[in-house]
Amino acid sequence: MKFKPFSKKQLKVLSWWKVDGIKDKYDAIIADGSVRSGKTVSMSISFLMWAMENFSDCNFAICGKTVGSCRRNVIKPLINMMSGRYNIKDKRSENLLTVSKKGKTNTFYIFGGKDESSQDLIQGVTLAGILFDEVALMPRSFVEQGLARCSIEGARFWFNCNPDNPNHWFYREWVLKADEKHALRLSFLMDDNLSLSEKVKQRYYSLYVGTFFRRFILGEWVIAEGLVYQDFNDHIKENLWHGKESDLRGEWYISVDYGTINPCSMGLWCVTEKEAIRVKEYYYNSRKEGRQLTDEEYYTELEKLAGDRYIEDVVIDPSAASFKEAIRRHGKFYTKNAKNDVINGIRITGQMLKNGLVKIGADCKASQEEFGMYRWDDKSEEDKIIKENDHAMDDIRYFCSTILKRKFKYKGWNTD
Repeated sequence: MKFKPFSKKQLKVLSWWKVDGIKDKYDAIIADGSVRSGKTVSMSISFLMWAMENFSDCNFAICGKTVGSCRRNVIKPLINMMSGRYNIKDKRSENLLTVSKKGKTNTFYIFGGKDESSQDLIQGVTLAGILFDEVALMPRSFVEQGLARCSIEGARFWFNCNPDNPNHWFYREWVLKADEKHALRLSFLMDDNLSLSEKVKQRYYSLYVGTFFRRFILGEWVIAEGLVYQDFNDHIKENLWHGKESDLRGEWYISVDYGTINPCSMGLWCVTEKEAIRVKEYYYNSRKEGRQLTDEEYYTELEKLAGDRYIEDVVIDPSAASFKEAIRRHGKFYTKNAKNDVINGIRITGQMLKNGLVKIGADCKASQEEFGMYRWDDKSEEDKIIKENDHAMDDIRYFCSTILKRKFKYKGWNTD
């Protein structure tokens, strides 16, 4: 693998543990900031070099949100970059690396910290150091359990992440208390990654809007507030589709946010070669209408929305068990459980709206109304949506996260 020049900030990451005046001052390093800013590559190389120069016959941990993401984002690039310098053996069945050089051998365990139960995985091992990649995505219990395992003399902690809500525990307990924790904090921007061209950086600048732009591009720990899809409302004329259905050529889908007491929202989509269009929708609010509908009545509306089109999938929230069973009994449509990660789904949807990959039909009035009222809860200590006027927003998010993310990525469009 051909190395690109390291920036000054990356060089500081690579050398902080061996520079006089710095090495004895800090027990940890925090690298936070924008996406694609060179944090992970410099942190992982530095972590490996530090471990191999200072220890032998010791255990270390490299942690990601999941073992799979850790292998993809950290382990594979690290092996590619450092296999010429060290003898690295990847024992995939045990999720560990053994790294050797000049008579020294150390073991690097790979862990995933996706939920509270993950802390059980790391118990019992004694570590000389630990690296957390995307620490803001991990539960506090997992991180603190990992830190507690670092009992070898000279052990140090390595954290990197993109910013999150300023009420996030890691921001409060580590970023704001970096001096108190004897942690060197370095804030990264894309300009700190010299391998990125201006064209590539501009492409990334175009991917995010609102809160996500401030976090993932400007590297700010900011609270989510105001309208969720402010950019859509600011440019609503460009985001509405006024074409003729008869002119469309593509695959057809329906997305559903099922509700009995709460509103039920369904959207009919056509995915063409260049965009996804919400052509029609069905929206029923039982509170407003004064009567709840049965699953069979909703199924009748689903068939009306589909018409004589072949529907690839009906994408529906996983909790709608009774309605999914009603659809299955009729044997006409395939159902697909929607991915329901709210915050990531909002990010994906906002990105697709901004880049013109998703258009909303001019006749889809319920969607347009909810776009203008769908808001962040700025009183919450974490990223949350006010649970009002969100049913069309949910079914649109389901479709973008579950179908379009995969389809557009397959076509080579960047949706990460």
